[in-house]
Amino acid sequence: MHRGLKWLSVITTLGMLFVLLGGALVTKTESGMGCGRSWPLCNGELVPSQITFELVIELSHRLVSGSVGILVLILAIWSWKAIGYKRETKLLAALSFFFLAAQALIGAAAVIWAQSDFVLALHFGISLISFAAVLLLTLLIFEVDKKFDADKVVIDRKMRFHIIGITLYSYIVVYTGALVRHTNSSLICGDWPLCLNDSPAWPENMYEWIQMGHRFAAAIIFFWIAYAAYLAVKNYKQQKVIYWGWIIAFILVTMQATTGALTVFTELNLYVALAHALIISLLFGLLCYFILLASRSKLRE
Repeated sequence: MHRGLKWLSVITTLGMLFVLLGGALVTKTESGMGCGRSWPLCNGELVPSQITFELVIELSHRLVSGSVGILVLILAIWSWKAIGYKRETKLLAALSFFFLAAQALIGAAAVIWAQSDFVLALHFGISLISFAAVLLLTLLIFEVDKKFDADKVVIDRKMRFHIIGITLYSYIVVYTGALVRHTNSSLICGDWPLCLNDSPAWPENMYEWIQMGHRFAAAIIFFWIAYAAYLAVKNYKQQKVIYWGWIIAFILVTMQATTGALTVFTELNLYVALAHALIISLLFGLLCYFILLASRSKLRE
């Protein structure tokens, strides 16, 4: 059933991951001005005459984002028509395209008009919401065949509190991480987990505060997810989606902490940095799926 829609949803979800990673790549290689202050053209040209590394990165990101944007629009319309009877479909379809369009407009504004680092840090988070919406749409499409029993999950108030709290808080972690990248604060602290820099005192400048603020926020979400996973293992063994979901969430947040540390130890190795962005994207998508399950469970209480 809906075989073509399933293929489209999977391809679009993977495409959104490439959009997220492409945005991170643009930031990490400082290629945001690769096409100058020109958008959607590149240096005012449809076909650039002078090719640079930064231009290739920025232009590739624009082409991928534009192509995936078309796929998201088709997926939103098709899923609206095919499975619009499922109560979450229409909202997710609207969110997926709206936030992807918002991400594109913010990206264009950042090129045409200079933006502060605090505004630019919103870019990744907005793309993340669009990715999560597309991912949830994909899961809804695959639910039609009843291949898994996620529609019968029952979640108590305590677990629902942690699901909502961790998901909302994760967005703060994402923002602080993006702020670290945009302010070039990634290597301001040569030590990990503390920021000693020859002195055990408090951070001495804005960049150290941004870096340590992100580390502190990341530490909180690590232990919070660990506790939620403990509750899932203890109380949800009969509900495999919650049980394994939180185990996977703990694995992902552990990998996220590990790649965060390796980013410092490897002095911002590009592959480690991209893995860091990929893992938080997957974790945020999983947390949003928990939100969907919690909203359904609320109807049965």
